[in-house]
Amino acid sequence: MNRTGPEVDWQIEIAGVAKTYDDDGAKVPALQPIDLAIRPRELVVLLGPSGCGKTTLLRMIGGLVRPSAGTVRIAGRDLWPGGRRDKTALAALGMVFQDANLFPWLSVADNVALPLRLRGVAKAARRARAAELCRRVGIAGFERRRPRALSGGMRQRAAIARALVLHPRILLLDEPFGALDAVTRRQLNIELQRIWSAQRITTVLVTHAIDEAVFLADRVLVMSPRPGRIVRDTGIPLDRPRDRRVLSEPAFHALTDELAQTLDDVTLP
Repeated sequence: MNRTGPEVDWQIEIAGVAKTYDDDGAKVPALQPIDLAIRPRELVVLLGPSGCGKTTLLRMIGGLVRPSAGTVRIAGRDLWPGGRRDKTALAALGMVFQDANLFPWLSVADNVALPLRLRGVAKAARRARAAELCRRVGIAGFERRRPRALSGGMRQRAAIARALVLHPRILLLDEPFGALDAVTRRQLNIELQRIWSAQRITTVLVTHAIDEAVFLADRVLVMSPRPGRIVRDTGIPLDRPRDRRVLSEPAFHALTDELAQTLDDVTLP
């Protein structure tokens, strides 16, 4: 995969990346070789059926899973030089999982600021940054609460704030709203788009929800069942900012129908 010059500075580059797991001596392929490039400030969605390898691909981008083959480059740096993760490349990444993974004995603010504390940042600076991000994600006023006092949606907002606390260049989201009810999930789709628009941070989101993918994405990458591969790369030409009204537009329904048909074509016998 070649760069075309400084004007195209790929934020994420994936070349020939594949993953095979060892199951009691048997080789189980999870991902076929994948080539992919994501530009700065793009919001890209990995869409596919359960078990297709989209989370594995995201975790390889995030440095949590080492590829069996191929290379991952983050902001121009090899993520696995010599088989070890590059700390500078890792520092560009923030990640949010389906479970918010907040520490129950810490306040919301302390959870958000924890990465700063681990890096020795002074308490006053930690508190100021946590307060700023709590405002940005819509949980101002809850900084002193414990996670158990928050709704599921508010806990995920806190998890997003924590992922942003170190000013990452790339945000990785692994079905962060998958466990939420439909109403809360739709509200957080709108909030995530607002946060992304304000930050313009390169974002990769994993989901199996077609309407969520179309609502949020600049590009949707459809993956096949395991061993996963990218079978479609679809640009989403809907104007931004997007609100609930876009859900009733013919163009929105046409895109969701096209992607649904692609998923049916690759999953149904």
